[in-house]
Amino acid sequence: MIRLLIEPIVRAALAEDLGRAGDITTDAVVPPDARIEAAIVPRQPGVLAGLDAALMAFELLDSSLALQRLVADGARIELGQAVARISGSAQPVLTAERTALNLLCRLSGVASATRSLADAIEGHKAKIVCTRKTTPGLRILEKEAVRLGGGANHRFGLDDAMLIKDNHVAMAGGVVPALRRAKTAAGHLVKIQIEVDTLAQLEEVLTEGSDAVLLDNMDPPTLRRAVEMVAGRAIIEASGGVTRETAPAIAATGVDLISSGGITHSAPALDLGLDIVE
Repeated sequence: MIRLLIEPIVRAALAEDLGRAGDITTDAVVPPDARIEAAIVPRQPGVLAGLDAALMAFELLDSSLALQRLVADGARIELGQAVARISGSAQPVLTAERTALNLLCRLSGVASATRSLADAIEGHKAKIVCTRKTTPGLRILEKEAVRLGGGANHRFGLDDAMLIKDNHVAMAGGVVPALRRAKTAAGHLVKIQIEVDTLAQLEEVLTEGSDAVLLDNMDPPTLRRAVEMVAGRAIIEASGGVTRETAPAIAATGVDLISSGGITHSAPALDLGLDIVE
């Protein structure tokens, strides 16, 4: 990932932790000339993501540290398998430890949750996609973690594309007026997607036309009928109640995309730690 985009995030995380006086514990307990060799090691299996950001936390505190990547982001990792080594001055390593691990554990958790869903629908054409339900300030990193976990990205922000949600439809007075207003305002490169809750709404969308349609909280038989109705005239995305258990049946209906907010907003952190190497 482009350093220009992620360095401000890592710097902000370090500044948050260092506060006004820095790491007063490490400064008091660890001699300035102490040296360390340490490894980042998973406490559980999963998918690695965020290693560049994690190692950047160490580098920003001491550019002379030797940083060795042992595993590539996106790889499946096993319990006890070292993914990186850090050696050099001990103080900056211990000071950056928590910031680095916070980023690495969070992003690896997102990648692992995505991989679980992607594996569940293997063999179907549907792709797992994320949403804007991301941690404030970490969106670019979390969306990269989704890709590393085998998923794809929905829009990054409100300015990427038009997504007409149920509240937009309500305020516009219906599906058709909402679509017409969106088309009037959209530039020639702007895609339009609209959310529908019923097949009756979908029929309106197909009459008016839209680049993509979001089928919200429909059961598999209804999704299958919706796919038949669309017949390739729009990209079809399904959302709502997506879990590893429900995803295969959703994918089997023939939808193009399955979106999940849970892979970002509810992904459990993957447990990794920093171990001193004897």
